[in-house]
Amino acid sequence: MRLLLVLFLIVPLGEIYLLIEVGSIVGAAATIGLVVLTAVVGAALMRAQGLATLFRARSAMARGEVPALELMEGAVILVAGALLLTPGFITDTAGFLCLIPPLRQRLILAAATLRPTGPTAGHPRRSGRGQRTIEGEYSRRNDFDD
Repeated sequence: MRLLLVLFLIVPLGEIYLLIEVGSIVGAAATIGLVVLTAVVGAALMRAQGLATLFRARSAMARGEVPALELMEGAVILVAGALLLTPGFITDTAGFLCLIPPLRQRLILAAATLRPTGPTAGHPRRSGRGQRTIEGEYSRRNDFDD
């Protein structure tokens, strides 16, 4: 939660600072032009990458495979598009980095290996007073069953 708070404070401040610095060097019109250009180029790249990923996902499904990697790549491409449409050079750089296929796949691999999946991965379930809940199957037999 703190990381998100820091990101929501630091990134916009960094973007404003960088926009002012670039604007003082190349001028306001050129800075606005650069921001619009990166958004347009980023949208075109995102569209191309998204269509390629969609084609790979359809091919995997046609072969009877689960397109898990393609779905994760699609999510990263979606995040890249949001970053590229956000005005600023820091978010544009992050968005463009997400559109480079080898970097995108490394990002997915790193995210998949960093955290456990599922609600109980790596941790036993605990009930109200700190007792462990052991999952399993059981059957009841009474004396009358023969």
